[in-house]
Parts: sequence; C-alpha cells; structure tokens
Amino acid sequence: MPSLLIRNVRPMGASPVDVLVRDGRIAKAGAALSAPTDATVEEGGGALLLPGLVEGHTHLDKTLWGMDWYRNEVGTKLIDKIENERAFRHASGHDAAAQSLVLAKAFLARGTTRLRTHVDVDTQAGLRHLEGTLRTRQTLRDLLQIQVVAFPQSGLLGRPGTAELLGQALAQGADVLGGLDPCAIDGDPVRSLDVLFGIADRHQRPLDIHLHEPGAMGAFSLDLILQRTEALGMQGKVAVSHGFCLGDLAERERDALLARMARLGVVLVTSAPPSRSVPPLMACRKAGVTVLGGNDGIRDTWSPYGNPDMLERAMLIGMRYNLRRDDELDVALDTVTHAGARGCGFEAYGLDAGCRADLVLVDAQTVAEAVVARPVRRLVVAGGCVVARNGVLQAEVASL
Repeated sequence: MPSLLIRNVRPMGASPVDVLVRDGRIAKAGAALSAPTDATVEEGGGALLLPGLVEGHTHLDKTLWGMDWYRNEVGTKLIDKIENERAFRHASGHDAAAQSLVLAKAFLARGTTRLRTHVDVDTQAGLRHLEGTLRTRQTLRDLLQIQVVAFPQSGLLGRPGTAELLGQALAQGADVLGGLDPCAIDGDPVRSLDVLFGIADRHQRPLDIHLHEPGAMGAFSLDLILQRTEALGMQGKVAVSHGFCLGDLAERERDALLARMARLGVVLVTSAPPSRSVPPLMACRKAGVTVLGGNDGIRDTWSPYGNPDMLERAMLIGMRYNLRRDDELDVALDTVTHAGARGCGFEAYGLDAGCRADLVLVDAQTVAEAVVARPVRRLVVAGGCVVARNGVLQAEVASL
C-alpha cells in the first residue's frame, strides 16, 4: 500500500499540520512533513480533520434505502412493528445482503468507517439475514469495520428454537449477542436474561441489549442485567441500547443505577429520539458511563426516517439534549467518534500516531460548526485508502 500525505489540515480544529499515512496507519503528524517517494499527496486546504465517524447502533439488514417508497400503515405498539416487519420481509423476499451493502456504502461515503449493526435472527427467517450481512462485512472488510450483533427481534422465549439459532449465529461469525426487553417482550425477565447471558458466557461474546421498557419496568430489567454482568465477570462487555427508563426515573434511583453501570463498564447507546424519554446525557457522562450514538433503523418498515450521516445524528443528539455551547457540541460529536469507538470496543481509533488511518475532511472552522452544518465530506480515508471525495464514493469502492 503506497503512503499518503495529507497537507494542511486542522485536527479537531487545532493548528494546521500535515498527516503522513503509511501501511494503513497514521505514521506521524507535523508541520511541513517531507513526502516519501512513494507517497500520494492530497492537499487539505486548511480543512477540519476528524477521525472516521462511528455508528454505534443501526440495522443494516432491514433497510429499504434506495428502494421504492414503503407505505407505512403499521400499528403503534412495539409488537405491531415487529410482526409487520417479519411478515413483510418474508412475503417480499427482502434481500439483506443487497440492502445492507447499499446502506453500508452510503455510510462510508459520509465518513463512517466503524459500525455496529443488529441483525434479525428468528425462527421464521433463520440465519438468512445474518448470512447476507456477513457477506457485506466481508466485501467491505478492508474499508468499513462492521460489528454484527445477532439480534432476537421477535423475542427470545416466545419462539422456541431462537436460543439455538443465536448460538449458531455466534458460531458463524456474529461478533456480539443481542437481547430485547426481557419483561415487555419475553414476559419472564429472570429466565430471559439467564438464557441470554448463558449464551454469551458459553460463546464468550459481549452483549448489546435493546431496552425500550419505561420507568419501573425498565429499571427492574436494568437491575437484573447489572446483577448478571457482575456475577459472570462481564465487566466492560455489556451495552444497553436506548435505556429509555433512565429518563423516567427520579434522580436518586437513576444515579444509583448509573453508578453501578459505570463501575461495571456497562455502556449506553442512544439515538436520542424526540418521541421518548431519553437517558440524561450529561448526567450519564458525569457518572462515568460511556454514551455513544446511533441512528437505529434507517428507512425501513418501522420508520421512514434516518440518514447514514453520523454528523447529522450528532446534530440530532445535540438538539434533543439542548446542547448549544461549542464545548457541548464537542460532546455531541464525541458520541459518534471517540465514545462510539470506545463503547463498541473498536481498537486503534483516533488521530494519534499508530491509529488506523480513518480520516474525514470537512470545510468547517470548528467541530461545533461541523456538527451543526454537516458539510459534505471533502475527503474520506478508510484504512489508509481514499474511498470518497465530495460525498461520492471512488469508482473502485462503489463497484464492490
């Protein structure tokens, strides 16, 4: 792989430097670096330099991105959406391989270089959606780091055979085990979490559990999750996605749960939806809980909304949490950069020497402006390779 020298860029808004990339990693940064004889030179023009963006929670396998408009007439309950989606995908023959690749490329063009996706595993579809998404991970393996979560979207206990399928999914290459609402969906939270944590323990995989449950119900489930995390020595290996209950609780009860989460290294993933209570971002960070951001679903049968642009998601997080000061907008960006990488366990992340060369150039004066204005990505570098210019994938990447 030839070297790459990017001249005159401002890392996170700092003073201008040149950045030398060698063998897919950042070799060094400094003023007026000499270009190696094999180096391709890119002029940064004083652009703001960001690390590759991180999507902490999406569903590549179920997207309708790029397809004809889907007329959404689904009911309002969570189970309505689950059953409608399962029926639609079965009847239409929805192709998780093709659709996950389309959306993954769209993420890459907008500067996302690391991504965690939940993939449906159930007794109707089996491992079909997983297999399709694993093909996308393989296709983009040198450019976009994809973590795949085996996710029981239809519940774990109510459909016999699901636990076995989840074990097979992990054996076939899923990186993380997913879970879903042990009270509201499975109806037996103790047994549900015993089964789920048992699978994770046997396969030595981390967990990422969707917890939509509100108020006292959600707090009860979260307490059970924390108990099992500690009992099984899974500190640093559990994520809670959504965690809406944390936005419903009295401050004293909430802070006690946050203290336990911080002590056990349990991270929190939020899409900061406007229609639900959300965990208090600043209180979570103050307690020492890592909070990362994600889109959740993008243009699927659940919702017509979503965009594979993590600067837009950072902006929406900023709006939901009323982040207005420049230093507060730095926090919004952190949820889709460093906190995102840390929460998902992506290694060698950042703009320091030795980090994987995942770089994004945008025309903005500051990080705050980049979050608010969401400028077109002037240049995207993934693993040391230029993959997109001005929001458009390079031809060799688009053709994958």
